[in-house]
Amino acid sequence: MPDSAGAPPDLATFVRELRYETLPADVVACARRCLLDLVGTAAAGSRLPAARLAAGHAVEHMGGRAREASLLFDGRRASPAGAAFAGAAAIDALDSHDGHVLTKGHAGVAVLPALLAYLDGLHCASREFLTCIVMGYELATRAGIALHASVADYHCSGAWNALACAALGARVLPLTDAQARHALGIAEYWGPRGQILRVCETPSMVKDGSSWGAYAGVTAALMAASGFTGAPAITVEREAVHWNDLGTRFRIREQYFKAYPVCRWAQPAIEAALALSREHGFGADDIATVAIESFREAIDLGSRCRYPAATDEAQYSLTFPVACALVAGRVGADEVNTTGVLDPRVRRLIDATTLVEAGEFSRRFPAERWARVRVVLRDGRGFESAPAQARGGPENPFSDDEIAQKYHALAGPVLGTARAARIEALVAALTTDDAACDALRDELARPPP
Repeated sequence: MPDSAGAPPDLATFVRELRYETLPADVVACARRCLLDLVGTAAAGSRLPAARLAAGHAVEHMGGRAREASLLFDGRRASPAGAAFAGAAAIDALDSHDGHVLTKGHAGVAVLPALLAYLDGLHCASREFLTCIVMGYELATRAGIALHASVADYHCSGAWNALACAALGARVLPLTDAQARHALGIAEYWGPRGQILRVCETPSMVKDGSSWGAYAGVTAALMAASGFTGAPAITVEREAVHWNDLGTRFRIREQYFKAYPVCRWAQPAIEAALALSREHGFGADDIATVAIESFREAIDLGSRCRYPAATDEAQYSLTFPVACALVAGRVGADEVNTTGVLDPRVRRLIDATTLVEAGEFSRRFPAERWARVRVVLRDGRGFESAPAQARGGPENPFSDDEIAQKYHALAGPVLGTARAARIEALVAALTTDDAACDALRDELARPPP
């Protein structure tokens, strides 16, 4: 596949020449859905400690003389790479953003803040903005699949969504094809190859590494523009099989959306537990024991911190969100925003829960994520769920109304009902009003009241 420049021949063309008019209508719709979901997550995430600390660090230590950009939902400014870093940290602070099963991670969390950072101070037509969103998802998703196919270790999302951030710079700045090739190579080399399973076992604010992925990707594009070299990107140039259908198969169609702001791996068990509770009409206080069967990676979530002492631990847990769902009937941003003071009923159910790896479910991971829940009541009755998958994937998608309801549940309490509705209207107008993009970016730059 490589041509004389070293990159698959369609990649540079795709980055440079992708046009809104060539995008299928459902792909554009996917971009708008992803965008609205990311904005809601960013709004809710912006109030969490990890987001505030990252924003403060960007302002104090990532300033820029030549160029600056506004931080997402903050009002302050930093260098473009610093603004991308802080924006990705805000989205990553609340594990409610979209993802892809084969990447085992997230594209949009870095794509959106990087794109906003590049465009700061520039006019951008609304349809071009949506086109860049689509392009970013395509590059990030394919880079993630290629990375997991080419190395044994499972790396954080920042290791591969950095390449999408570099590609966005290649389009916006713009870069020559040769510079774009070096930008991708720099982003791949400097992207954080974080040990994501370590964080799944022992959660902390480093989360999925997407803040550093965004920083590395934007930095890579800016460095390549100045003549810095870094080609080749191995995941692009030596994994051509994952790029051959670029422009004909749109991976943005394959993203999933989350019903709950916790790791996707925990969500099948939440669905199974809630289904049992609804079907048989028992409450949390009626439960004697809970057993969760799932795949190995889900079983290991939060295995080294049984009782979440901070929101990051609550989001990377299996027992906590299931117990929370059985007690409260829901798992939302308020439920996971814990400071270690757990509802005694939630703590009791955590203690009453056992975790079992199901070999069948482990064999189906990562393409499929399954769980089964068994509950025994105090009166001796026992119930077992059917094997459950999480809602919101391509096989069981949310409606547009459900995406909107989730967005307002996240954004409304932080931004206010009127501002949240105004942002939703601007996202909807991106396909018809070329001025909507600039107005939307202004809204996303302003801090919450």
